[in-house]
Formats: sequence, structure tokens, C-alpha cells
Amino acid sequence: MVVLVALPVLAEAPAPDPSQQLPTGESVRQPILGELRDAAIRLPLAALFGAVLALRPRRSGTPPRTAAVVQTQILLAIIGAVVMLVVGASLARAFGILGVASLIRYRSKINDPKDAVVMLAALAVGLTAGVGLYALAAFSTAFLTAALWLIEGFEPRTRIYELTVRLEEKALGLRPRVEEILRRYHCRFEARTVSEAELAYIVTAPYGLRTVSVSKALITLEGNGKGAVGWKEITAKKSK
Repeated sequence: MVVLVALPVLAEAPAPDPSQQLPTGESVRQPILGELRDAAIRLPLAALFGAVLALRPRRSGTPPRTAAVVQTQILLAIIGAVVMLVVGASLARAFGILGVASLIRYRSKINDPKDAVVMLAALAVGLTAGVGLYALAAFSTAFLTAALWLIEGFEPRTRIYELTVRLEEKALGLRPRVEEILRRYHCRFEARTVSEAELAYIVTAPYGLRTVSVSKALITLEGNGKGAVGWKEITAKKSK
């Protein structure tokens, strides 16, 4: 009798709400695949657009661009895309990222602009993991690592020397020709000592430069073979 009374009640009971059910493997996979799909499209596009801007044709007369600045501009475009993927349409996340970024105070001197950008990249992927977008955090980390490896592969390797050129009493007059020889060998230089007898420079030279060849070209400027050229390799820190 009790069963017969309960049957109409059970029949009218509402069906279970799908949103209240435990997540299945498929329901978990869909958001992850969506994150990866969006990241796989947007991050390469951001890198491409950043590269177009950073590598834009340079007008004559404008200052030359350094490799570090070009690389930094490309990486900033990628990080901007990562941050926007994290924010999405969530105003709360946007304010959270702004708040965290405003707390960062890094006062040590950074010689390479890329180092500062990598700090920002670490913040971006940390925020991504912190809001639970684990697939996006993993993909972004892998993509940024690959981008850094590729970009830094194009960075020219150099050596820094302290160059001393002694040309009897003709050094001051021969200075334009000395500097022309250094330019011919694709060296960047900064004069440290200029006198009648001696010229001293801090020279940034291509990694594979044969200093013997440059020395021979410099000694021939003196004429009587009494000139002297000295090279001393130094670290970038000591050159400042």
C-alpha cells in the first residue's frame, strides 16, 4: 500500500540536474582542448605580429636597432596574448593581474632587456596556473621557451677587447684610418685614450674575428714597422 502511494511521488520527482553531476572525462577534456586550441592559434599570431613590428624596415638616418630590443618586443607581444587568454571576459581576473603586477619592484640593474621580459613571462604563466588554466600554463611555458631559444639563436656572438695601438708620434693623425679598419672588420668601438703616441679602445668584435689580421692592417699604417698593437680580452662587466 505504501509502495502504491509512493509511486506517483517518484514519478513526479524532477530529473537530476546535469550541472550537479560529477564531471566526466569528456566534460573535463573539452575545456582543456579549448584552451590548447586558442593558445595554439593566438600565441603564434601574436609572435608573428610582434615580429612584423620589431623587424619593420628601418628608415635611413634613424638609430640602429639592437638585437636585444627587437627580441624583447617580440616576446612582449606573446606575453600580452598569454595575459589576455588568462583574463578572457573576467573583470575580476583583470583587476587581479593589475594588482599583482603593481606589487612587483625589481631594483637590480638588468643589462639585457630580455631578462626583464622573462620575469614578466614567469608572472604570466604563474597567474595562468593560479587561476586553474593548467593546459594553457603548460602550453604557454613551452611556447615561450621555444620562442626564446629561437630568437636568441639569431643573436650575434661577440667578444670584448681592450685594444691598444701605438704608432710612434703619428697615432692622433692616423686615428681616422685606425677606426676605418675597425669598421671594415665589423667591430664596434669606444675610444678610451687618445694621444700623439697611443690610441686605446674598448672593441666589441665578432666572435670569430682573427685579431692577427686586424693587427697587421693597423701596423702597416705606421710605415716603418715600429708600431705595436695589443689585444686584451675582457668581460662585458669590466668594460662598463
